[in-house]
Amino acid sequence: MSADDRADAPTGPRTEPVAERSVDGVRLQKVLAAAGVASRRVSEDLIGAGRVAVNGRIVTELGTRIDPETDKVAVDGVAVQLDTTKRYLMLNKPTGVVSSLRDEHGRPDLRRWTDEFEERVFNVGRLDADTSGLLLLTNDGELAHVLAHPSFGVTKTYIALVRGRVLPRTIAQLTAGIELEDGPIAADRARLMPESRPGNSLVELTLHSGRNRIVRRMMDAVGHPVVELVRRAFGPLHLGTLATGEVRDLSKVELGRLLTLSRAGDTGPVEGAAPESARPASEE
Repeated sequence: MSADDRADAPTGPRTEPVAERSVDGVRLQKVLAAAGVASRRVSEDLIGAGRVAVNGRIVTELGTRIDPETDKVAVDGVAVQLDTTKRYLMLNKPTGVVSSLRDEHGRPDLRRWTDEFEERVFNVGRLDADTSGLLLLTNDGELAHVLAHPSFGVTKTYIALVRGRVLPRTIAQLTAGIELEDGPIAADRARLMPESRPGNSLVELTLHSGRNRIVRRMMDAVGHPVVELVRRAFGPLHLGTLATGEVRDLSKVELGRLLTLSRAGDTGPVEGAAPESARPASEE
C-alpha cells in the first residue's frame, strides 16, 4: 500500500465487505475533496451514508476508484464538477452589447469581460443587443452544447416593460398561445407585475422557446410593444442583485443545479421541453 493509499484509508469499521476493484483510477473520497465538496474524512462519511452516486448508481464502498475524466458524480442528487479547469460565470449584460466575442461591425462585444480571464470562455446562447440581463459564460463545451440545444428547451424568465395597460385577459392570451408567422407559441408562465410607469406596464414571461426575438414578437402580437427587456433567469440561475455590467463566478450551489440540469438534458429531451427547428441567432 502506497503512502497516498494509507492516507486515504478509512479509519472506521466497514459496514459491508470490500468489493474487488481495479487498481486504476482515483479514490472517490479524494476526488470529492479535490472538487471542493468536503474534506476526505467528510467525503468518506457522505459515501458511507449512501449520499454519493457515480454514473447514476449509489456508491457506499470507500475503496471505490473512479476516472474523474469520464465518470459523473453526484452528491444528494446534485451533480459535481470534477474538472477544476472549467470556469462558469454569470454576466449581467448591458444593452448595446452584442453577444459575440468579436463583432465584425465593430460594435461593443463580450471581449470587455472575457479578456479578464485566463480561461477562454464563451457565451451560452445569445441576447439581442437591445436586451440586457443574464448571460452564462463558460469554457465547458459539453454543458454549453446541451443547454443551447433547441431540443433541451431550458427555461428563461424575462421582465418586459411594454407600452400600454396590459389587462388580465392579455396575460391569459400569452399563456394560452398566440399565432406568429413562424408558428404558434405560448408562454410557460406570465404575470402582470404591480410596478408600472405612466402609459406602460411590466410583464414577467417565462418561456422555454429559443426562437429569435420571441418575447418582443409575442408582445407585439398582443398589442404591447416592448420598451425595455431584461432576462432575469436562465434555467436554475437567477440574476439576483448582480449589477448591470458586472460578472461573477457561479456559486457551488448554482453550479451544482446547472450541471444537474444539463446532465438530465444530455440523456435526451427533458419532459415538457418543446423541440425547436433550429438554434436561433439571438434568443431575444
